[in-house]
Amino acid sequence: MLGCTIAIVGISAHAATMVYVSNADSKDISVLQLNRDGSLKLVEQVPTGGTVMPLAFSPDHRRLYASLRSQPYSVTTFAVDQQSGKLKALATVPLADNMANLATDKTGRFLFAASYTGHKISVNPISATGLVQEPATVINTGKNAHAVGSDPKNNFVFASNLGSDVILQFKFDAATGKLTPNTPPSVATKAGAGPRHFVFHPNQRYVFSTNELDGTVNTYAYDAAQGTLTLKGSVSAVPSGFKGDAPAAADIHLTPDGRFLYASERTSSTLTAYRVNAGTGELTVIGNFATETQPRGFNIDPQGKYLLAVGQKSNGLTSYAINRKTGALKPLQHYELGKNPNWVEIVAFP
Repeated sequence: MLGCTIAIVGISAHAATMVYVSNADSKDISVLQLNRDGSLKLVEQVPTGGTVMPLAFSPDHRRLYASLRSQPYSVTTFAVDQQSGKLKALATVPLADNMANLATDKTGRFLFAASYTGHKISVNPISATGLVQEPATVINTGKNAHAVGSDPKNNFVFASNLGSDVILQFKFDAATGKLTPNTPPSVATKAGAGPRHFVFHPNQRYVFSTNELDGTVNTYAYDAAQGTLTLKGSVSAVPSGFKGDAPAAADIHLTPDGRFLYASERTSSTLTAYRVNAGTGELTVIGNFATETQPRGFNIDPQGKYLLAVGQKSNGLTSYAINRKTGALKPLQHYELGKNPNWVEIVAFP
C-alpha cells in the first residue's frame, strides 16, 4: 500500500460524500472528502479541546455530536455545512460520565451514551435546533457498558455490557425518552465473551455483535415486535492460526445491502469479512485482511463501495475497495492522520 500525507484542499460547491475521523490524542476531527475513485482529500482539521472519541450524526446529518473523554466529560454539538461538509462548533454540555459510545434515536430528539468506566448509560434530550440539552436520564447497568442504540423502528434500545457478558434490552418511549427494562431485561453471551458493538441487519431479522474478549462475532435473531434478541451462533474474528496476545475485537459494520459484514480485530490488526445469509443469519468467513495497527474503528460508505479503517497505533487510515460480488477487500491507499484515530463516520450529502 502506498502512503501519503493529505494536504488540505477546498471542495466544490456540489454535495459530496464526507468522512469524519476523531483523533483522540491530537484532540481534533479530520474532515475528508471521499471521491468516486475511493481517494481522499483532507478538507479541514477541527480542534475539539479534549480527547475526542465516539462520534454520532443526527438523522438529518445537520449535526455531529462528539464525546470528549477527558475531563470535564462532555459532548460538543457541531453544525455540519451541507455543501462543504465542514464543521462549526455550536455548544458543549456535560455528559453523565466518560462516554465510550454515542447514538441518537431515529427521530434525532434524544442522545444515548454508554460509559465503560462508569457502568451506566444516559439519555440527553436534543433541542429542536439540534443541540444536546441537560439534564440526562442516567441508568446504572452491569459492568462496562460499551455501546447503546435503538432498533430501526425506534421502539427499543439495547446496551452491551462487556464486563457482565449481557446485552440489555429496553422498551423506548420516543415521546419522552424514557427507557423501561424489557422482558427479559437482557440476553447473555458466552461467559467471558465481552459484548462490544452491534449492528442491525437491513431486514430487521438479525443483529450481529462483536465480542471483544474472545474475538468472536455473535448472530442474534431479532423479534421486532417484542424487542428481544435470541443468540443463534458465533464465529471467530481472529485469523486462523494467529498466535498473538489475547483477542480484542472492536468495530462491526454491514454493507448497506446487508450481504457482507466486517469486524475489526485489534490484536492481529485485521479486518474479517463475512458473507451473510439473509434468510438464516448465518455468517461465512470470506477472509482476513491486514489493516492499520490496532484498528479500533472503521466504516463503510453509503453506497457500499469503500471501507475506511483507522489504526490507533499507526496514526493512519487505509481505504479499501469492496468487491461487490465476493465481499473481499482490495487495499487502495494509506493516509497519515492525527494521533490515535479511533472513530469513523461517512455521510453522503444530498
